[in-house]
Amino acid sequence: MASKQQLTERDVSGQVAEEAGEQALGPAALASAASVGLSLYYYFVRGDRQLGAFIGLWPPTILAFASYFNQRKMRRQLDSITQPGATLKNALDSMMGNK
Repeated sequence: MASKQQLTERDVSGQVAEEAGEQALGPAALASAASVGLSLYYYFVRGDRQLGAFIGLWPPTILAFASYFNQRKMRRQLDSITQPGATLKNALDSMMGNK
C-alpha cells in the first residue's frame, strides 16, 4: 500500500496537469468553435462553398498547435522535476508557484 504522502503527491501532480490542459485549450477551443461557425456561414449563407470548406480545415490545425504547446509546457515541467539533485517537494513547490 502507498503511504498517505505518496497519494497526496499523485493527486497534486494530476491536478496540475489538468489545470495546465484547461489553460492551454481554452482560447484554442474558442477559436476552433468560431472557425466552425464562420465556415458554416460562408458555406451555407454566403454560398461560397470553397471558402467555407477551407475555413472548415482550420479547427484541427488550431487544436493541433494548442496541443503541441501544451505538451511543450508539460515537458518543461517534467524536466524541472527530474533534474539531478531536485527533490520532489522542491519540484512540486516550484510547479505550484510557491517558490
